[in-house]
Amino acid sequence: MFSSDDINAALTILKVNGVILYPTDTIWGLGCDATSQEAIDKLLSIKPRDINKSLLILVNSEQMLERYVREIPEIAFELLSVTEDPLTIIYPGGKNLAKGVCSEDGSVGIRICHDDFCGELITRFRKPLVSTSANFSGRPSPQYFDEIDKELIDKVDYVVKYRQDDRQKRSASPVIKLNPDGSIKIIRK
Repeated sequence: MFSSDDINAALTILKVNGVILYPTDTIWGLGCDATSQEAIDKLLSIKPRDINKSLLILVNSEQMLERYVREIPEIAFELLSVTEDPLTIIYPGGKNLAKGVCSEDGSVGIRICHDDFCGELITRFRKPLVSTSANFSGRPSPQYFDEIDKELIDKVDYVVKYRQDDRQKRSASPVIKLNPDGSIKIIRK
């Protein structure tokens, strides 16, 4: 079980546009306030990546999802109702997010996170969190904490203590893109 001190410490950093290293419902990620340009810029200075590549965000509910997507296709609710595993959906139009979160075409990748720690963190923060894999671009995504590059750990403002000893192998979620015309494209299985 995670501690309230761990949640409080992560919240303190998020509220001042800092970057945290945290366990998600899939793999460990770098996270920050998805609505703050200052936080996004800081995260991108830690993890240099292609500026045309969008960032995934985590929300805690369908209600929160609606605040960051212009129009949610009905098929999204159907997909969300039948999946028990984490699923990232790329929606056609993001809104209320910092520059660099959405892709050039305006789409945004969002996962409703059902992990206890992330759920509590997002609920208390009341904003979506960026979740990009805790690795330098081009390197493998870590399956658990011990695989995270020490240089990356040293660059973040706070490292969550919860699940650092967890050795369960985890992988990134499948990604499905919902197109404006109603078609679906599988990006990652």
